Amino acid sequence: MIRPGPRNLITDVAGLRVGNAQDETVKTGVTVLAGARPFTAAVHVMGGAPGTRETDLLAPDRTVPEVDAIFLSGGSAFGLDAAQGVSEGLRAQGRGFAVHGLTVPIVPGAIVFDLVNGGDKDWAVSPYPALGRAAFEAASETFALGTAGAGTGATLADLKGGLGSASAVWGGYTVGALVVANPVGKVTVGDGPHFHAAPSEFGDEFGGLGPAPAYAPERMPVTKATRSDREATAIAVVATDAALSKAEATRLAVMAHDGIARAVWPSHAPMDGDVVFAVSTGDRPIRDGAAASLDLAHLGHMGALCLSRAMARAVYHATPAPGDPWPTYRQRFG
Repeated sequence: MIRPGPRNLITDVAGLRVGNAQDETVKTGVTVLAGARPFTAAVHVMGGAPGTRETDLLAPDRTVPEVDAIFLSGGSAFGLDAAQGVSEGLRAQGRGFAVHGLTVPIVPGAIVFDLVNGGDKDWAVSPYPALGRAAFEAASETFALGTAGAGTGATLADLKGGLGSASAVWGGYTVGALVVANPVGKVTVGDGPHFHAAPSEFGDEFGGLGPAPAYAPERMPVTKATRSDREATAIAVVATDAALSKAEATRLAVMAHDGIARAVWPSHAPMDGDVVFAVSTGDRPIRDGAAASLDLAHLGHMGALCLSRAMARAVYHATPAPGDPWPTYRQRFG
């Protein structure tokens, strides 16, 4: 039977840690996933407007086999500077890809657009390198959800977004998801409080209301596309302790994207930059031959399940702050 892990966080995958850092004045932040040791990583991009760093290196045919950290950041293209701070933190620990007697940190990551959220963006020096370093140094097994890290300035079509995470355990494997919920679309049904992700919910992890009692599919969902801040994105990491190759991890990332589609209507839109990284710590072997495909299919299902729940938890746990352009879920629905 599938069940959440003990923390219901991506850090239920042993050896992984997450750190957050944020700037309340700018209304932005950075979240970093780091490992106790290097991990296999892959990526799949489905949004029409992605902002990424070092993702080409994660293809199965590329040289670098493992990485030490992945960052998620606000700030649109400015937020890619967060990698500098994470790289400095890794270098200080002597971690990275060994080449010609040097150690070069490889730090893939992705950004969301949060530049029109009521924060002061008139900085003279980019805040993102410092936020990246702070998030890396804050990494631990427990971390805040909602208005924290890269989710600090996130918004939806009609609500405040945030940072979410969830986990699942089945068959000896653990899978977890980490997401910044800042999409073009909506995570709730119509004008009510029910989450699209409700069929995936365990207990009351995002309110326990269950699926919406009625639904009108003839109505187009509200999106950011009718507003000036229509640039958006859901960026995520799905992790497992199953021992996956880069090719298998890529398939995990592909399947996990279904979690975004289940939680957000519409998803993978032209204005979204939807990106899912997949991480394998390699602690638990999967079976050989045809059974390996079955194991990978189950892991992909768990990844999508975790990601849909993480999207809803990101919004459910958001908290209000001065200057917010949109209410939080709890402000609107109690």
